[in-house]
Amino acid sequence: MAQCEQFTTAVDAVISRMRALDAALPDRDGVAVFNRVYLTVTQAVDRDIDGARFADARAAITLDVRFAERYLAAVEAAEDERRPPACWRPLFQMRRHPGVRPLQFALAGINAHIGHDLALAVVDACRSLGCEPAELEDEFDRVGDLLVSLEERIREDLMPGPDLLQIADPLTHLLGSWSLERARDATWSTARALWALRGLPDVAEEFTGRLDAAVGFAGRMLLTPLPD
Repeated sequence: MAQCEQFTTAVDAVISRMRALDAALPDRDGVAVFNRVYLTVTQAVDRDIDGARFADARAAITLDVRFAERYLAAVEAAEDERRPPACWRPLFQMRRHPGVRPLQFALAGINAHIGHDLALAVVDACRSLGCEPAELEDEFDRVGDLLVSLEERIREDLMPGPDLLQIADPLTHLLGSWSLERARDATWSTARALWALRGLPDVAEEFTGRLDAAVGFAGRMLLTPLPD
């Protein structure tokens, strides 16, 4: 019981840090836009944990916390004027650009967090729990399903203009090139590859660096300034 309470407290601490960011940042700030989305996801995961919807609550909490810590570490790095991972730099650099729309900020953050952080969080969680990635697949899929279910709502909430105008909106064409489901599938393969490379630290480091750069490049494309 004490161990379960300790893990639950870790989730509560992560949520508290996200709420503090939400309170501190201007609404239009790009990091604030993503933070609100991610806070919603983390709260949904927390409710599922409390509702015993995960077969292994300890594994779900460990993955959830390790995942969130990577985002929060990137935020801290930017606040301290250190360099965050390449996947996060476009969002921090463009966060106040008037030509970037809220939906772009939200999806660029999701791209960085799913495309890079989630794979590393799976490896982090496996090390903490002493297990193989296959033993976390159910938890990975459950978190991914929550994200996919929220993505459509995010697009509806943040996409500007009536439906008839969206067809011609350049934002529609830009975001049509990115898929959360495809990103999630690629991330699971990446996590398995990184786990297989854990005995080859130099190769794993190079692999991770290239992943970071590629995800950052995709994020920069998602944040292309658009006309009103």
